[in-house]
Amino acid sequence: MVRYADDFVILCKTPEEADRALELVRQWVADNELTLHPTKTRIVDARTEGFDFLGYHFGSKFRLPRRKSLKKFKDAVREKTKRTNGQSMPFLCVRLSLQLRGWFTYFRHCHWSVFHDLDGWIRARLRSILRKRRKRHGRARGWDHRRWPNSFFDEQGLYSLQATHVRFAQSSRR
Repeated sequence: MVRYADDFVILCKTPEEADRALELVRQWVADNELTLHPTKTRIVDARTEGFDFLGYHFGSKFRLPRRKSLKKFKDAVREKTKRTNGQSMPFLCVRLSLQLRGWFTYFRHCHWSVFHDLDGWIRARLRSILRKRRKRHGRARGWDHRRWPNSFFDEQGLYSLQATHVRFAQSSRR
């Protein structure tokens, strides 16, 4: 059983075990004059369906951020990286890094591709700001990646989710 405050997941090997566990939980809850949430209480085969729990989506092979969690994160980043933002790039990167560090701390157990994709998306938003400052229209692409390579953002102090995940994965293997 994995428990967090009043949310929990019971992991079983067979559907029969899951049915017995659910019945035991229902009985315990009733004995303590509590109720189970009708739509959240269910038996799921995680190998085929997957389920959401505490901001994560647990699927057949990977742990990913739940769609709602990812949307909330991206909305917060969008708010800080509007193209008309007049703040300096080092200031923006440091401000973003605080949020990125906190988000990574919670979601560090996700599949590596999440961090790779988000890093690219964030740098694209920052490149668009730089492009706008040069009086150019549209999204950053092509030469913009050479003009402002990933190392440029490292120098500005941007926290890299992917690089941190690589370090985290290496340290957990020891």
